[in-house]
Amino acid sequence: MDLQYTPEQLQLRESVERFVREAYDFSHRRRVAASDLGHDAACWRRYADFGWLAIPFSEAEGGIGGDAVDTGIVMEGVGRGLLLEPYLASVVLGGGLLSLIGSEAQKAEWLQPMMAGELRLALAYAEPASRYDPFHIAATARQEGGVWRLDGTKTLVYGGDCADAIMVVARSAGAPGERAGLQAFVVPADAPGLSRTPYAMHDGQRAADLRLDGVTVDASRRLVPADGTEVGDALERVIDHGIAALAAEAVGAMAVLVDTTLDYLKTRQQFGRPIGTNQALQHRMVDMTIALDEARSMALYAALMLRDADAPARRRALSAAKMEIDRTARLVGQEAVQMHGAMGVTEELAVGHYFKRLSMIRLGFGDADWHAERYMAQ
Repeated sequence: MDLQYTPEQLQLRESVERFVREAYDFSHRRRVAASDLGHDAACWRRYADFGWLAIPFSEAEGGIGGDAVDTGIVMEGVGRGLLLEPYLASVVLGGGLLSLIGSEAQKAEWLQPMMAGELRLALAYAEPASRYDPFHIAATARQEGGVWRLDGTKTLVYGGDCADAIMVVARSAGAPGERAGLQAFVVPADAPGLSRTPYAMHDGQRAADLRLDGVTVDASRRLVPADGTEVGDALERVIDHGIAALAAEAVGAMAVLVDTTLDYLKTRQQFGRPIGTNQALQHRMVDMTIALDEARSMALYAALMLRDADAPARRRALSAAKMEIDRTARLVGQEAVQMHGAMGVTEELAVGHYFKRLSMIRLGFGDADWHAERYMAQ
């Protein structure tokens, strides 16, 4: 297994880091977070100009033909800058499902404009009673003549507050918890009967809860896998991509915390000398650095294992990565805050914001306990 970046990937990494460094500093992020939109529309269009929105999609779809490793490089930059634009929601989740099971016409109508920065997508599958089970879906999809009627509730739809179209997963047969019987649809955000409750999350990211009350969509909006793939299988694969993307984002956030904390230990004076001369703090700094390296290795491993055709092996790898990211993110985040003292949790200092984002990443797509159970089940 090759764990080295190619020259093209190194160039991509440098371009992402340069953008974060020059155009998305912490003060800019705070202004964007306080805005009505919750992200920078101009930056979203720049992502399209850079080609970031087209990375994971094939050339036949109008994309660049990259893979999860390339997406992970961008997501690591997202973590470094705490970028608020809905890259995960639109590219990895909504665009990912559309790419897997959408028709050519659907991709031309929704996926290609997203890659051009003209619209945003989202994926709605989680429900209030589902916890982390992606198949615990009670929302219904009933065919009535030439249209489908959707009813139900979706929660924690990443990017759902600003999405122009939402990939909605509902059940046409079976009971909540069953993998079979699921259907997926492209639902325009302004569809009659669809209501959204947007909100800001603990880390400043935006999401929404959806209510579908007799939403009707034409049969052409239904995502029908051409190769016989079950919608449930496609949904699970997209969520696994989301786990790998979050792991890469966590690595970027942890890298900033490690660098920031090291600089603080070198400059903060106490009793006439830098606090970094304290051996106990040096040991804790070493633990943070080791945890970062471990997280980086597991994030890359997760991205590479997404290529594995063996579904149980892929699930084990992604669950193992999520558990390791949970452990390392907790260690790095808590140590960074503690070594900065009380100022580590103030709104004015970036450290607390990185800690909040890492805390939310640990909960995304299943916490460590849930993934431990999934790992053992394989």
